[in-house]
Amino acid sequence: MPPQNDPCAADQTPNPSGDQTQAFLDSLPEIGPGQSFRFACHPGVPCFGACCSDLNLMLTPYDVLRLRRALDEDSRTFITTRAELAVAPDTNLPQLRLRMSDAPGNPCPFLRAEGCSVYADRPGACRTYPLGRATRPDPEGGPGAVRERFFLVQEPHCRGFEQPTEWTSDTWLSDQGLPAYNAANDRVMALMARIKESGRPANPKHANMALLALYQQDAFARFLADMNVLDRLDLPAERRAAILADEEARLGFALDWLEMLIFGPTETLRPKA
Repeated sequence: MPPQNDPCAADQTPNPSGDQTQAFLDSLPEIGPGQSFRFACHPGVPCFGACCSDLNLMLTPYDVLRLRRALDEDSRTFITTRAELAVAPDTNLPQLRLRMSDAPGNPCPFLRAEGCSVYADRPGACRTYPLGRATRPDPEGGPGAVRERFFLVQEPHCRGFEQPTEWTSDTWLSDQGLPAYNAANDRVMALMARIKESGRPANPKHANMALLALYQQDAFARFLADMNVLDRLDLPAERRAAILADEEARLGFALDWLEMLIFGPTETLRPKA
């Protein structure tokens, strides 16, 4: 099975489709386990901010959750003002792309002279750069486990590679706060891969449900309550409470729920008997 590709694999890939992302990554040098590279990005680097313009930056559901919450915006406002809606051709699932500013050079709307104004909640693609990441399922690691490969995205304009700070892929991911992003994004990619492998792209009803459940956690909470969805599912009381109270838990539930809608009951979610 070919590797699944993280939509955050690199900051300027043409789009997050598996074939194009993998071809892009295959053109890059691989960073093996424990292998080091030098990189730093801060205002003292001559090209600081240069990579934050004219981007085709896809936003994962977890990206949207973090950004919307940091901006204190409801999901409808965020989607209509901050993003552009697209459809993944091989799954029919919705995808969001960050809307660039109309200023000269089309910079990221969050870019300021001093740096990123949403740095603590910046998207996973921004955190991952200058690495690219590809994953494939790891049957030996249990359900949802993946094997990772990393690549170095060394663009000609980037002067960050002249800095002396050394990293490995593990220390970089930890320093950039990526474990939570990768865990959430890997679950999305697993669902997309299963839909693609089935040869049956999501129907319009499921696609609309995916837009609600994955990218609109505030509206999804109201939907769950209004439609008594949780009452019809076999859920432990503690998980039910977490889904209603916590957006990260609700996003995890959303992925289980979509998988059940599309493929039927799973090991993690099923209707009440």
